[in-house]
Amino acid sequence: MTRKYIDCREYPSESNCTVALSADSDNELLEAAVQHAVAVHQHQDTPELRQQIKQLFKEGTPPLERQSAQPLWEGKATGASSTSSMRT
Repeated sequence: MTRKYIDCREYPSESNCTVALSADSDNELLEAAVQHAVAVHQHQDTPELRQQIKQLFKEGTPPLERQSAQPLWEGKATGASSTSSMRT
């Protein structure tokens, strides 16, 4: 089983979130990432949010240093907020 991760540092945000999550299973990582998105970034837990988060999973473990930020989901709406502002 390949470890996977998602790293908020890779996406621009007003809060400059530095959280990186990793897990051995997609389901475990998805649940942790959704909880983080809802609690910290005030997103609504929707099927669309879950699908978008799953698309951001990468194999391996998060790097120790911050990678360059890249735009996030331009122009798509998720719940009450737009996905372009997911990391606030």
